[in-house]
Amino acid sequence: MTPAPPAKQRSGLVETTRFLLLLFVIAVLLRSFFVAAFSIPSGSMLPRMMIGDYLFVAKWPYGYSRYSFPFDLLSFDGRILGTPPERGDVVVFRYPGSEQDYVKRLIGLPGDMIQVRQGQLYINGEAVERTRIADFPMPVSPNSPCRFVDPSRKREVQGEDGETLCAYPRYRETLPGGKSYDVIDQADSLADTTEVFMVPEGHVFVMGDNRDDSLDSRFPVSQGGVGMLRQENLIGRGLITFFSTDGSAEWAKPWTWVSAARWDRIGETY
Repeated sequence: MTPAPPAKQRSGLVETTRFLLLLFVIAVLLRSFFVAAFSIPSGSMLPRMMIGDYLFVAKWPYGYSRYSFPFDLLSFDGRILGTPPERGDVVVFRYPGSEQDYVKRLIGLPGDMIQVRQGQLYINGEAVERTRIADFPMPVSPNSPCRFVDPSRKREVQGEDGETLCAYPRYRETLPGGKSYDVIDQADSLADTTEVFMVPEGHVFVMGDNRDDSLDSRFPVSQGGVGMLRQENLIGRGLITFFSTDGSAEWAKPWTWVSAARWDRIGETY
């Protein structure tokens, strides 16, 4: 017969198991009610967000819905304990009918009329203040190619240290209420002139800051867009960038983890 393990060994195993379970419960509670980590997989939010950025998302500002909880722990309709979002917020949300989380900028609230005319954003019939500023010089890297919707307009320049930069036309927008942010307007595109969208009750209208390279509320879900987004789908508001990488790191070469980091982007708030 196999001898039973000593009592001290059994006690140590029980304590370790309890400790790991406690860590798991704390992680789930933090993830559900306070903050969650999110990575940027595309360039639709350039210039504010780059591929390879990692940010913390605040869960409490909009309250909680069934999409706030991991592993489908709770299932209910609507939101609880929340306050309404504001125009200009960077929001993370559950894409309609999927398990994927997206990030866009909130542009329209319930009752708003949203339209784009030749690249100019209008809210309730009024043009949003928009000013041309210096091009956004994005460093070209393994995870951030110089992508233009119209390749003929692609423009690369050399930085002071010899690195290749992708020069995107950049504008400063200021929403009603004073919230300002930068957007990229690459060229004329199908979504540069739209119909007037009326935002229904319980929904919001979201757009990517990289206006010509974002499938957002200007496009219906049937075309890969977001359509009118239910407020129930909101997960949280962008809080702070805690890490960023240019994609050049290799797992087998730990020293590249440091050289690949974009240190200047860490700590940026939203």
